Amino acid sequence: MPKPKQHILVIRLSAMGDVAMVVSVIRGLVGKYPDVKITVLTREFFTPFFRDLPQVTVFPADLKGRHKGVFGLWKLSKELKVFKIDVIADLHNVLRSNILKLFFFGKRTVQIDKGRAEKKALVSGKKFQQLKTTHQRYADVFGKLGFPIDISNPTFPERVVLSSKLQTLIGHSFKKIIGIAPFAAHEGKMYPLTLMKKVIDALSKDYQIVLFGGGKKEVEALNDIENTFENVVSAAGKLSLNEELDLISNLDGMLAMDSGNAHMAAMMGVKTITIWGVTHPFAGFAPFNQPKDYALVANRDLFPEIPTSIFGNKYPENYKDAAGSISPETIISKVKGSI
Repeated sequence: MPKPKQHILVIRLSAMGDVAMVVSVIRGLVGKYPDVKITVLTREFFTPFFRDLPQVTVFPADLKGRHKGVFGLWKLSKELKVFKIDVIADLHNVLRSNILKLFFFGKRTVQIDKGRAEKKALVSGKKFQQLKTTHQRYADVFGKLGFPIDISNPTFPERVVLSSKLQTLIGHSFKKIIGIAPFAAHEGKMYPLTLMKKVIDALSKDYQIVLFGGGKKEVEALNDIENTFENVVSAAGKLSLNEELDLISNLDGMLAMDSGNAHMAAMMGVKTITIWGVTHPFAGFAPFNQPKDYALVANRDLFPEIPTSIFGNKYPENYKDAAGSISPETIISKVKGSI
C-alpha cells in the first residue's frame, strides 16, 4: 500500500478533451486513495475541471510566457519542487513533459503508453479493432506508480444548483434539457450543419435545446440557429468555463462530435451521444463510461479508410462530409431512445 500523503505530480498540458478525460480517472484515484495529494500541471484555463476534487491542486503552466522553452521548463521545475513532489505521472508524454522530467532527476516517473504502433495499424487499415481507451491508459500510469484503480464503476459530481443567470438563459421549461455541440476542431469530424439543423428542429419539439461552442464563427452560427427554432438557446460566448460546467451538469443528455464538449459532459456523468466522421471510437477516445451504441459512426462501406487519422486532421477531400452518412433520423431516434 502506498505511504499516506504521497504527492503525485500529474502532467497533462492540453488539449481540452484530453484534460477532461483525466478528471474521471483522478476522481477514481482519490476515491480509492483519499490520503494522496495531487498537483495537476496543465493550462490555467482548465482549472475548473478539477473544482470538486479537494485533494487536487492545479498548477498553471505558462508555456507561452515564463515557462517557454528549455529555460522556462527549468524555472517551472524549480517552482514545482517547492511542493515536495514524490512521484510523477506523465499523462502527456511529449517533448515538453520529457524535458521537464529531466529536471526532476531521481524522482520516480511513469509516462503514458500512447500505443502509437497499434494506432498506426488502425489508421492504415491493417487492424480494425477496439484499442485500449485513453482513460485506461491514464489509469495504467497510476497503477505502475503503485496506485492501481478500477475505473469501471465511477462516481460523478452532483448537479449544480443553477444561478439566476443560467436559469434565465435556459428559461423555465419543464422539458428535459439536451445540450448540442455541433462543432469540432476539424471539419472532417463534424456533422454537416444542414443536417444538424434537421436534428435540432426535430428535437426542439420535445426538448429544451442548449447549444455549445466557442470562437466568433461558431457563436454567430449558433446564434443564427437559436433565432431559427423554438426551444433553442445558445450558450456560446456567454459563459465562463465554470458556468458552462454548471449548465452541463444539469443536462439530461449531450449530443456532440468527437470533441472536448463530449468529454466535458461525460466527466460530469451526463449521457453523451457522439457523432463520428473521419475518426473512430476504436482509437480509444470515446467519452467516459458511455454505452458503445451511444457512438454513432460514419458508414465504412462508403468510407472504408475511416479512421483516416487519430485526431481527424488528415482525410481525403471526399471524406469531408463522411459523418453525413449517418441519417438525421438515426440521430434523432438514438437521442429519444436514450434520454
